[in-house]
Amino acid sequence: MKQYFLFFAFLLLNSCQYVDKQVPSEKELLQKELKAINWKEVDEYPSVIDCEQINDKKQRQQCFFEVLTQLIQEKLSVDTLSILYPELDTIEVKVTVFPNSTMQFEPQFPKDSVAYDKIKIDSILKVRLVNFPKINPAIKRGIPVKTQFILPVILKVE
Repeated sequence: MKQYFLFFAFLLLNSCQYVDKQVPSEKELLQKELKAINWKEVDEYPSVIDCEQINDKKQRQQCFFEVLTQLIQEKLSVDTLSILYPELDTIEVKVTVFPNSTMQFEPQFPKDSVAYDKIKIDSILKVRLVNFPKINPAIKRGIPVKTQFILPVILKVE
C-alpha cells in the first residue's frame, strides 16, 4: 500500500509540472493567425460562369479579366464616349467587386489630366455599366470578400 501511495504522490508531483505551463490565450492565438494571413491575396478570384470550369487559379483570373473587359468594352462601344472624346482610345476603369456580388466602376485618369470631364465620364460609366451576368465574389478563407482592380478598356478598335 505504501508503494502505491509513493507512486501516486510521484505522479501527482510530476504531473503538476505539465499543468504549470502557460497556455496561450484565445486573443494571442487569434493575433498570431491574423499576422500569418496574407491579406493582399485571395484564395479564389472573382469569377463568372464562363470561367467556373477552369481549375488553375491564374488561368481562372485571366479568364475573368478577359470576360469582364470584353463586356465593359461592348457596353461602352455605344458612341457616347467616342463622340465626346474622339481622342480617347483607352480608359482605365477601377472595378470593385463586393462580397454581395455587386460591382462599382470608377474611371481612372492621370493626376495631371484636365482634358476630360471626369464627372461626365463617371456618369456615363454608371449608366452604361449595368446588367452584368452574375459575378461570384473573391473568396478568402471561405468568406466572400471585396476586391478591386484596374482594367484597361479599349474604346476604339480599328
